[in-house]
Amino acid sequence: MARFATVIFLSLLIAVGAEAATITNTDPAPVVVVVTEGGNRVEVVVDAGASETLCAAGCFMTTPDGDRIGLGGGETIEIVKGSAIIK
Repeated sequence: MARFATVIFLSLLIAVGAEAATITNTDPAPVVVVVTEGGNRVEVVVDAGASETLCAAGCFMTTPDGDRIGLGGGETIEIVKGSAIIK
């Protein structure tokens, strides 16, 4: 029974850790966000009306208007008029 409980617990931890943030661009033009995750810096282009998944293990995101936001994963972010709105 203890072995079964351990397997369930580890499965839940993996599922929670696998959540990633989703960013959606509601603007009429593509936007570029800078994602820094695990010491790696990447520019991500999000086309107009498109969504991207990022930050599976937590990260910092720099928005088009220059704000730097810490993300843990699981957030939903919308780009509206160049600004990020976290839901």
